[in-house]
Amino acid sequence: MFNDCQGIPYPTYAQGNVSECKKVVGAVPDGSVYLLKILTAQLPAAGQFFMLHPVRSNLFLSRPISVFHVENLGNGLNEVSFLILLKGEGTKELCSLRKDDAVKLLGPCGNKFAAPEKGKKVLIVGGGIGVAPVAGFAETLEEKSYDFYASFKSGSYGLEYLKADKLVITTDDGSVGVHGMLPVALTEQALADGNYSAVYACGPAPMLAYVKQIAEKAGIQCWLSMEARMACGVGVCLGCTIDTTEGKKRCCKDGPVFDSRILTLEKPADSVAGIKVQPRREPLAGEPDLSVDIAGVHFNNPVIGCSGTFGFGVEYNSVFDVNRLGGISSKGLTLEPRQGNNGIRVWEIPSGVMNSIGLNNPGISHFIEHELPEMMQFDAVAIANLSGSTMETYVEGAKLLDATNVPMIELNISCPNVKAGGAAWGMTCSAAEQVVAAVRAVTKKPLIVKLTPQSLELNKVALACIKAGADGISLCNSFQGIAIDIERGVPVFENLKAGVGGPAVRPIAVRLVYELVEAINTLPENERVPVMAIGGIATWSDAVEFIMAGASAVQVGSATFANPLAMVEIIDGLAAFMKRKGYKNLAEMRGIIQK
Repeated sequence: MFNDCQGIPYPTYAQGNVSECKKVVGAVPDGSVYLLKILTAQLPAAGQFFMLHPVRSNLFLSRPISVFHVENLGNGLNEVSFLILLKGEGTKELCSLRKDDAVKLLGPCGNKFAAPEKGKKVLIVGGGIGVAPVAGFAETLEEKSYDFYASFKSGSYGLEYLKADKLVITTDDGSVGVHGMLPVALTEQALADGNYSAVYACGPAPMLAYVKQIAEKAGIQCWLSMEARMACGVGVCLGCTIDTTEGKKRCCKDGPVFDSRILTLEKPADSVAGIKVQPRREPLAGEPDLSVDIAGVHFNNPVIGCSGTFGFGVEYNSVFDVNRLGGISSKGLTLEPRQGNNGIRVWEIPSGVMNSIGLNNPGISHFIEHELPEMMQFDAVAIANLSGSTMETYVEGAKLLDATNVPMIELNISCPNVKAGGAAWGMTCSAAEQVVAAVRAVTKKPLIVKLTPQSLELNKVALACIKAGADGISLCNSFQGIAIDIERGVPVFENLKAGVGGPAVRPIAVRLVYELVEAINTLPENERVPVMAIGGIATWSDAVEFIMAGASAVQVGSATFANPLAMVEIIDGLAAFMKRKGYKNLAEMRGIIQK
């Protein structure tokens, strides 16, 4: 272990093992905070943190977690304890660890709390999970040389190692200690009467702003432990900067402990990128309305099984109740039966999958006679995905489908996995407009056009499709990529390029959907059409993102391969989110980030 000139340990990268992981007694609600203990040779100073990453993890980045307590076990081994608030996927993984599980640790990171003057009393303040680092710091001080104020919404935890002269606990609900937030107990007068030489605090931003205000007003040195989103933990990514009077400072390297006098601690902005933060709504007493009408067709909810990933619905009916879905877009259909591509067809990639199926399907006539009747038995809206190679095959296929009872046609001019036709029709305005107009002329059914993200003039292509008669746009079909078999030195796929899907493409797809909706909104209101979003949707929060970007519905594709229950979980999660946030229907949150 090496230290810098101030005695602060330099971070190292090592593997530790979990000695214990359990729920913290006293945290409310039960199971919201966990105590994680890891055995490691690394020895942190008070105030430092580690970047933690389970060896078995589905996440890309490590999570920064402050040190709560350290036990020296001898022989160069330490048991470092962390209090973890169960909040997102990263903390969920950490809270799910078991004894002997391996964890990668980068650390200890950051600076440490400044030592107080000898013989002088100090005040320590912790709020919520922010109790952890200041409680760890308190352990390094002499018994009764400090007072400790702990503030929680409900319950209390993390105070078992304290030897404070005075311990004051406040809770918003009055469940423990003083009823109320921190200011009901820690006032300017109480701060002055304490005759403190310094104040140390960690907690939520509003609490820190209050502590900073009263400490500086009293002329008392104040140290605040801050937090920010970070990627590296050692100061190189520059992703965790916070604003100070001395310019931007790195929370991980220049902090996390800062002199309060250089911190601005401004109130959270009421807008981001010129878009206002949504006002708080009261939670719904009843259930939200998830239904949506698209081109005159009623969907019970906006979640649709994406073409090529859900077959014709019957394949998954033994796995879950397919009637719960809003809709099902069939396998891509061509006029004639197709066997699809040769060679490898599916290839796993980090956070997604590549495919080169090649429109393997039974043909439209077979679909009409066999698969369509089965699809029509579901409550979910049946959508026939029409593909082709030539104008004639598109038109003839549309004629056949028009004579059926299928409620909607999705015109696929974007398949990335066929050598002829496919995505070529969706690459230019003229080609797209031509094929859409030709199909529109032979069918009166609602027509949704599925576009490729590969077009260099995507929004213009979409507007050309709308002009030619499209009743809606689905965006976006797979991105194109190349995979290489490095052992043999050849491409994985016989067509060289293949479609890329999965969570990795979602942020790009959200941008494309946002920009398309923005373009559509420039049209007269009576000419605007809905957008079905496609691209890496795996969870209900993914669906919310697309709807807030302006989508009317979402199609879920490769996520079903990873989790066959993904779509029903999205429906349930979407309903729970809308109820919690007070959205009565989808229209109330659709397109809220559109300027």
